[in-house]
Amino acid sequence: MKILVANPNTSTGVTDRLVTAGKLVASPGTELLPMTAPRGVPYIATRAEAAIGSAMMLEMLAERRGTFDAAIVAAFGDPGLGGARELFDFPVVGMAEAAMLVACTLGRKFAIVSFAKALEPWFAEIVDWHGMSGRCAAIRTPDEGFRSIDDVQHEKEQVLIDIALGTVKNDGADVVILAGAPLAGLANTIRDRVPVPLVDGIQAAVTMAEGLVRLNPRKATQGTYRRPAAKDSKGLAGPLADIIGHRES
Repeated sequence: MKILVANPNTSTGVTDRLVTAGKLVASPGTELLPMTAPRGVPYIATRAEAAIGSAMMLEMLAERRGTFDAAIVAAFGDPGLGGARELFDFPVVGMAEAAMLVACTLGRKFAIVSFAKALEPWFAEIVDWHGMSGRCAAIRTPDEGFRSIDDVQHEKEQVLIDIALGTVKNDGADVVILAGAPLAGLANTIRDRVPVPLVDGIQAAVTMAEGLVRLNPRKATQGTYRRPAAKDSKGLAGPLADIIGHRES
């Protein structure tokens, strides 16, 4: 089984971290294929950046279509997830959605802990988009900034632990999601220092993608995720234009 780990950010270091963390839970025989956005921003933290990442995600999936069995939108806000499910006939899993669904199997209320204050409004909207607001106890981030996106989980490790402990004590969280691609793998490192289950987004997404490939669901021909009718386009990357125009082989 081949799963594309498509990072809509431009940081290859983050992509490497995602794949390393994902391999810890991947089944024998599952291959994780890394892909990093060629254009955009190092990490997505705002609505505008998410819009850019969404377009990049659709381009990436179209470019690599036919070389994998399932794809992961490897950014916590799931940029492009809805559009990808409309356009493509393979399973597409979002890290945020997978993390929240897994968290709901481990407790009644989950908290989201991440590394940058700017992420809070966008993450709140993503939680609501996925219909999970009633299960989310809190979204918490540090007040201070960080130096390097590639090293943020090491730089902020104790701060993130303290925030996670606070969500358990003060917000009633039964589960803590460590949110954001740069935090991939941190849950394995600190799991014994937080008294509730920790959920890693990429690991939740890998296990969910494997399950969907095995289930082999049919592509919807009715409902809101049915494929849109063919449409001409202008200036789009060739593979994506072909998908939109129903010209793919």
